[in-house]
Amino acid sequence: MPFDSHPFSISRRSLLGQLALAGSAWAAPAAWGQNSRATKPDGRLVLVFLRGAYDGLSALVPYTDHHYYQLRPNIAIPAPDGSAQTALALDSTFALHPALSPLLPLWQQGVLAVLPAAGSPDPTRSHFDAQHHWELGSPRKSSATQGWMNQLASLKAPRSDSGADRPGALGVGEANPFILAGPAPVQRVPRGQAATQKGALGNERTRDSVLKLYGGEDNLSQAFRAGIQSRAQTAQTLSESDMGTMATMAGDRQEMVAANNGAPPARGLLLDAQYLGTLMRQNRRLRLGFLSAGGWDTHANQGASTGTLANNLGSLAQALLQLRQDFSQPHDVVVVCSEFGRTSAENGTRGTDHGRGNALWLMGNMVQGGRWHGQWTGLAPGDLHEGRDLPVHHDFRGVLAQVLKASQGLNLAELEALFPGLVWDRALDELMRTA
Repeated sequence: MPFDSHPFSISRRSLLGQLALAGSAWAAPAAWGQNSRATKPDGRLVLVFLRGAYDGLSALVPYTDHHYYQLRPNIAIPAPDGSAQTALALDSTFALHPALSPLLPLWQQGVLAVLPAAGSPDPTRSHFDAQHHWELGSPRKSSATQGWMNQLASLKAPRSDSGADRPGALGVGEANPFILAGPAPVQRVPRGQAATQKGALGNERTRDSVLKLYGGEDNLSQAFRAGIQSRAQTAQTLSESDMGTMATMAGDRQEMVAANNGAPPARGLLLDAQYLGTLMRQNRRLRLGFLSAGGWDTHANQGASTGTLANNLGSLAQALLQLRQDFSQPHDVVVVCSEFGRTSAENGTRGTDHGRGNALWLMGNMVQGGRWHGQWTGLAPGDLHEGRDLPVHHDFRGVLAQVLKASQGLNLAELEALFPGLVWDRALDELMRTA
């Protein structure tokens, strides 16, 4: 049986209703017509992807489960006792890693929530494949040309006076994330200090020569000129916002490992969040944002209250505070996710290996925050997937569907187009507040 999420628990009637619907928990909500849309909220959505599979059992600590400390004799986060190196109690089941302490006020304000055991139904332990499934929005499918956020941008595309599509999505830090790939125009911003620079085309003579070369009206020339203009406008906007100074303070970037899939290190996440907030404030047509950070593949020397993972979590906390500042309108939502979780037990090098289910975080005024959602069955050997991992109790597509229905006003037909094979998770019907 799932544990109760006391003290922010669902009602007894709701719980009994969910149990009664266990056999049909994935049925589509009867209240929805295939093309009905009661309201059309126009919130901004920001997705923060932690590449490399972050350890949710360190971020969200099941401190009252004695199996946790048996499984992790060296890297478990100490149970709350009020000192600086112990977890921060959220309720009688979970606590926060101390490096995430800046997020505690958001939890207490009711704008931060978590699903402790979400993920992809595909069992792959390959970073590349799992990330591709998340970005495509379709587990077990490998061939496609369009990411789900690009497809969503097509649905929400703002139009110019001439009728041409304008970018409605923005990606910061990563050169070509697949989630943004596709025909819809997208604004991409390089990582760190490079975002404030105009590049080689900042030289007037070089720019004029290249523009003459691509001066035609064919699609390639038009796209190339639009890209040059976008790069120049981005650099100017960030420079005028005094972002160049912050970029210099961020320091040099390390070389990415394969699991990061091109994502910048977590220590640069705050700077990228500042870029994203600045650009989306300046251009209200940008409704969708994507950030990513690498360095979460902690096979060795993961650390506990301090160490590699703690440093990354501290960077994440600061970035989320920045995003909360910039995205706090009624329908804005920030999602924090990773391709899969990590093993419940530590390995021989005081790290963790590739797992399955993981903690997925939501932040925003529409989120039923200050509590955790969904199913949690604990860490007893019989409750683990293959005896080693958190199970995936909730498909990530079901979580995203709830978010997009509430924040973007998408109907069931549109959601099914974004996430082929989507089945509605009735257990998450209380995840989002209604407008």
